[in-house]
Amino acid sequence: MNPTGLDLPPLLAAFVFGLMGGAHCIGMCGGIMSALTFAVPPSMRHPARLGGLLLSYNVGRVMSYMLAGALVASLGTLLSLSPGAGVALQAFAAVMLILMALYIANWWKGLLKVEAVGRRFWHFIEPFGRRLMPVVKLPQAFALGAIWGWLPCGLVYSMLAWSLAIADPLRGALLMGAFGVGTLPALLATGLAARQLRDLIRHPTTRTIAALSIIAFALWQLFTLYTPGSAH
Repeated sequence: MNPTGLDLPPLLAAFVFGLMGGAHCIGMCGGIMSALTFAVPPSMRHPARLGGLLLSYNVGRVMSYMLAGALVASLGTLLSLSPGAGVALQAFAAVMLILMALYIANWWKGLLKVEAVGRRFWHFIEPFGRRLMPVVKLPQAFALGAIWGWLPCGLVYSMLAWSLAIADPLRGALLMGAFGVGTLPALLATGLAARQLRDLIRHPTTRTIAALSIIAFALWQLFTLYTPGSAH
């Protein structure tokens, strides 16, 4: 099942959505990336070392996304057994994408309410991440990223809704992996102080274009779902 209703490969779409959500990622995780950088002793703060730590952190983060995608998609396999549930799950995924777009563009912050659901869980695991600081070794960075991958995030939750609609654990994991890889440019730019790229990602025009593109994608998904004779 392709929940996009389009010929565009879902993994490519998820990757693009990750790129588009870069501005939000900088706001959510940019501080963590900067903390990783400045916590490294000056004598070890050379590009290769920092790059390795930041990459390890993000690999751990993306792996957590993939695990969450597999778990949620497994739930989707159970829910999709009910008649008509498949279409309902796809419609839910489209609505979540629209909420993601509104969030990215700063037009409406309704996803903050969704994030609040995950804060109770985050309250218990966040201290484990703090114990790993300062990060000076690659395994530390990977472990910290794996923990912070569960940070409550409306964008991640929107993509998890898509994994739910896919109802296939492997594809759900790959979808979240593609999304996570799409977020890498923004976060690596923050951690490596690539100011020009960071400013471009955060520019209001960039955010507006990204939001409108995602909304158009989601509306087309809804259109294909409810058009008589369309394939689901």
